Amino acid sequence: MTPSEEAGTAARCPSCQSQVAAGERFCEGCGADLGLPPAADPPPVAAASSAAAAPAAPEVAARPSACRECGGEVADDGYCTQCGTRAPLPRNHFSEQPAPWVAAVCDRGVRHHSNEDAVAVAAGPASDGHAVLVVCDGVSSSTDSDVASLAAARAARDVLTSAGPLGAGTVATKVAAGAKALVLAVDAANEAVIAHTTAGPGNPASCTFVAAVVDLPELVVGWVGDSRAYWLPDAGSPRLLTTDDSFAAEQIAHGVPRATAETGPHAHAITRWLGVDAPDHTPRTASLELDGPGWVLVCSDGLWNYCSEATDLAALVVDTGRATGTEPLALAGALVDWANARGGQDNITVALARVSPDQLHTTAPPD
Repeated sequence: MTPSEEAGTAARCPSCQSQVAAGERFCEGCGADLGLPPAADPPPVAAASSAAAAPAAPEVAARPSACRECGGEVADDGYCTQCGTRAPLPRNHFSEQPAPWVAAVCDRGVRHHSNEDAVAVAAGPASDGHAVLVVCDGVSSSTDSDVASLAAARAARDVLTSAGPLGAGTVATKVAAGAKALVLAVDAANEAVIAHTTAGPGNPASCTFVAAVVDLPELVVGWVGDSRAYWLPDAGSPRLLTTDDSFAAEQIAHGVPRATAETGPHAHAITRWLGVDAPDHTPRTASLELDGPGWVLVCSDGLWNYCSEATDLAALVVDTGRATGTEPLALAGALVDWANARGGQDNITVALARVSPDQLHTTAPPD
């Protein structure tokens, strides 16, 4: 979501006043030499300070060893030995791929100084047809939202993974089981945000939440805020499965055209969120029985800002897949790159699950 003002106490570039991370030698905003001695990178995320001991901050993968720009080796100081490009901090760009058919990429974007988005995914073999995709978008004007959003996403994923498949029974009973698991997952995510909230005055940590539980052929989603879940079938009508908790969504409900509402001055003012000051964190849920192959796509507004309508997003996925192939990790990364090329005004997260005809045949209930 679009922040009103970046929070925090990071150092600033003496030339352009952009925030700079500890140990950086050059400003990423204007390129000025900061005159700072090289220093080890800080932990990917910092635990919130409070009167009581705070939980350890969740970690992300190590800094990449290969440069994303030229493929050269990244030195210990974080810069490519070939082209000099600074490798992104681990928290600012990371990916997950628990199974070949499920993957996610989370990126800082172009304009933000840090990445408040977070993602956590889990999946079994494709033959099981079971996966969990969680995206949380931290409110940039709140303190430690990068820490809180990552903790929230992983707490929710763990709850949903522990719950396992939706079980046997009718479609209605499976959907009810999924909705119940999502309520418990949001409770855990909300507790994680609160646990990583800094004590004292200021804006407490907060984030959005969206999760998709895939238990083929069933798909159950739950959300709080304006992160989204889509179903993009290979044939048939694409669907936006969530309805934003936002001022823009309220305008749309009252007849304002979507394009107008989503580009207005308060388009990303959310009406529900997770955090200690949340008025109500009970997720809304929706479900769909999948009857053909396609993509489950879960994302933050860093992607849908540029491609909101389900039909447009489906076309983008098809076009991007023609260029990159349909391997989920490569496709998710290409969609992130596409959003960055459009301006990267916000953090960007894309999580994908590829539903194949073989999966639907394997998991279909007997007649």
